Amino acid sequence: MSEDPGAAAVGRIGVFPEALDWDKSGGLLPVVVQDADNLRVLMLGYMDRDALQATLSRRLVTFYSRSKQRLWTKGETSGHVLELVDIQADCDADALLVLARPHGPTCHLQRPSCFEAAPHAAAVPPPRTLEPDIGFLAQLDELVARRERERPQGSYTTKLFEAGVRRIAQKVGEEGVETALAGVAQNDEQLLGEVADLVYHTTVLLHARRLSLADAVAVLEERHAQRAGG
Repeated sequence: MSEDPGAAAVGRIGVFPEALDWDKSGGLLPVVVQDADNLRVLMLGYMDRDALQATLSRRLVTFYSRSKQRLWTKGETSGHVLELVDIQADCDADALLVLARPHGPTCHLQRPSCFEAAPHAAAVPPPRTLEPDIGFLAQLDELVARRERERPQGSYTTKLFEAGVRRIAQKVGEEGVETALAGVAQNDEQLLGEVADLVYHTTVLLHARRLSLADAVAVLEERHAQRAGG
């Protein structure tokens, strides 16, 4: 007897439909979809058991459409599919987090994310707070660690790990120089972009050396404690 492809996918990803709390929300679970490469939130949808099984079997994110009353594979008309990378359940087993690679814009308004504001939206951006940004660094640290373990094909992070520590270190050096040049050029947008690249490549280098960004933060905390104590 041939093995059910959906069951095999469940085993690889680690989400078991029978362990989820389908009864709490009438057989539908909310699903948050994030870009697997940059963790941008792409959209919110709903899955029933059949939609989850179809997603696992075909490796294309499939929802249950409440308006159409049927299964709906994202991109079935536009071709802008979401290629499945990973699925995680929350602590109550009544919501799902999907990591996927988008093939084209996710939003029907041709935007990368359904959560992006329209171009004519309020000119004054909401105030930025530090904690969510720092929290994202923890997500980045975990994502890079997962890439190092799983080595998914087509991932830029995977290519870096396969190139080896010397190549990754070279990239960190290049990004460091570009960051310094952007700082001298006094171009804020360019500087922020280069700093983001530097943080990302540095995180990859740390994991290539079996370390983590959390380890580097621990060193900063220790130094701060020593100086505060002195």
